Amino acid sequence: MPHHLRTLAQVSGEVRLAVEDPVTLTRVLNALEARYPVLRGAIRDHDTLKRRPFLRFFVCAEDWSHLSPETPLPEAILSGREPLMIVGAIAGG
Repeated sequence: MPHHLRTLAQVSGEVRLAVEDPVTLTRVLNALEARYPVLRGAIRDHDTLKRRPFLRFFVCAEDWSHLSPETPLPEAILSGREPLMIVGAIAGG
């Protein structure tokens, strides 16, 4: 997670979550927000649950920000070999 979200949630380093199958980005974000309620609305819009601008989701080094959040995550994420990364996007030229 970006530094400002880790600060908001009062966590440092990686966050590990238990998520039921099928593991999708939606389910991961639901679990993250359930564990850290202060993040509700910070990553996704409260009403639409769409990704906030300037946040990106990276899965196995690929940008999944525009894929359906219902796409099942790969086994490398499920096993913990690869992290699912929420990254603050950089704007500008």
